[in-house]
Amino acid sequence: MAGLVFVALVLGAPANGVFGGEGGEAVDVELVLAVDVSSSMTADELALQRRGYIAALRSPEVLRAIENGRHGRVAVTYVEWGASNSRRVLVPWTLIDGMAQAERVAALLERAPVRNLFQTSIAGAIRHSMRAFADSGFRGTRRVIDISGDGPNNQGGMVAAWRDIAVENGITINGLPMILEGRAFGDETIALLEDYYSDCVIGGPRAFILPVRDWDHFAEAVRWKLVLELSGVAMPVLTVANRTGTEDARGVDCLIGEKMWSGMEQD
Repeated sequence: MAGLVFVALVLGAPANGVFGGEGGEAVDVELVLAVDVSSSMTADELALQRRGYIAALRSPEVLRAIENGRHGRVAVTYVEWGASNSRRVLVPWTLIDGMAQAERVAALLERAPVRNLFQTSIAGAIRHSMRAFADSGFRGTRRVIDISGDGPNNQGGMVAAWRDIAVENGITINGLPMILEGRAFGDETIALLEDYYSDCVIGGPRAFILPVRDWDHFAEAVRWKLVLELSGVAMPVLTVANRTGTEDARGVDCLIGEKMWSGMEQD
């Protein structure tokens, strides 16, 4: 993965283990692709982001990761999000068990309009994803929420609290923080975004972040992130933790986005 800075955090074991007691078709993974389309991103960036997911779904590496699973099939839904009550489901829950179904999902993404939503509610994205699992119609060995974003949560509740609820229910949350220059929330927050995602957003068994610092690397990052999520490969342990609350021992403020948004409203 040349040009990518990779950080993996392996966190605690799931509270409920395998979701074997629930109905539906058995799959290796139920995966929510929760994609940030907040107004800090330009039209060109939104298009690049979408193309990155489309290319990943068509890649041989992702297809091999799916086919090599115990069941050889996964269930995926693709959701774009902004504020806590603002989201678009571009791909409803879909079984992928080979090239034909992966192409079907990629084609749906190609046809869907590309446009922004207002504000950034990672907490809302987690809540929606948890509800989505209840209605998936599948029975996954693992349940994973894949959250991409270019800024901190600024609306819709405490992100760390909702992360903890998801983890307690046996769900893993992985992060794809886009640490890019020119973000609307300022250079200071850009420097903190990697730690913010590590400490405030991700959680659960084998949770990890894969930061992206250049749009040229975005498609590659999405591809390898999906390979890791769908294959369930154990990641190297760089830090072992189970953080809760609004701030960790290093002082990463999980309410930084809300505070910045409040300051902009008061100006």
